[in-house]
Amino acid sequence: MQKILVCLKRVVDYNVRVRVKPDGTGVVTDGVKMSVNPFDEIALEEALRIKERGAANEVIVMSIGSAEAQQQLRTGLAMGADRAILVETDEAVEPLSAARAMLATIEREQPGMVILGKQAIDDDNSQTGQMLAALWGRPQATFASEVVLDGETATVTREVDAGLETIAVDLPAVITVDLRMNEPRYVKLPDIMKAKRKPLETVSFSDLNVENEHHLTTTHFAPPAQREKGVMVEDVGALIQALKDKGLV
Repeated sequence: MQKILVCLKRVVDYNVRVRVKPDGTGVVTDGVKMSVNPFDEIALEEALRIKERGAANEVIVMSIGSAEAQQQLRTGLAMGADRAILVETDEAVEPLSAARAMLATIEREQPGMVILGKQAIDDDNSQTGQMLAALWGRPQATFASEVVLDGETATVTREVDAGLETIAVDLPAVITVDLRMNEPRYVKLPDIMKAKRKPLETVSFSDLNVENEHHLTTTHFAPPAQREKGVMVEDVGALIQALKDKGLV
């Protein structure tokens, strides 16, 4: 396999407590730490391990978003990716438009595999990988916890509601990964310095001849409801009575 394309998304860091704007039009991002989507970071780690086993020659990371997404691409380069591509746009991009932009990049780069997280932690849509496979006309293996390559075939273990499912897909293919696939490597300072010298190409979204269509309208954002204060009971009998009062038993 010559190339693996890994898609990274810039999201609010998972350790940050997300706050809703006072007017309910979105979440606060000013001054908030932003990171690579954790699922995408796992996808990149898997791509790097495949390359280190000699099954691929090059790992390319790409992202779609504002110029600030270069920070996350540099993180991907510091982890070990060979080069990066930023499809730059200041507009919000929905999953279908993102899939079309990825397809335009695929047609140019011709990777043997596209791997990304099963979902992003900001919108949790879990749609982009599936849409990309459909547009590309190639097989897909979603929610992967293990990938084993054998020539032009990938055997993928998937996490499904009933347990684990193993399927084989012909390459090129789209693979979306789950949390239990691996643990991403720690980025060291020398790797961060080396990443500054690696190539990062910027392409305007409009140059891809892809229309950034908007099919969804978000009307309001609201924080989750506050948890109710617990009730202390004296003994088991009082607990049973309290449950009866709430209609739970």
